[in-house]
Amino acid sequence: MAIAEFTIIPIGTATTSLSGYVADLHKELEKHTDITFEMTPMGTIIEGPLDRLLEVIRAVHEVPFANGAERVSTSIKIDDRRDKPASMQQKMQSVAAKLK
Repeated sequence: MAIAEFTIIPIGTATTSLSGYVADLHKELEKHTDITFEMTPMGTIIEGPLDRLLEVIRAVHEVPFANGAERVSTSIKIDDRRDKPASMQQKMQSVAAKLK
């Protein structure tokens, strides 16, 4: 299981506000029920099989174009741990345990 964090920035839009684009990205992510996602103020984190995550990121990358953006910049970070099972929840629990 892999975890990916991505940020999608539409460029060439009519306004500096991006919340409408973010809402449309969220709607697209909800269609992909086989992955887990968490939106943050600065990006989105998804978890699942790596090939599937890349497919989902590609689908989400296309959303701003469909909504009028002339250019889209997407940054991706991938954590693909294969020595043991990993998840967003497991990573947070590991840190929380060390804070005690």
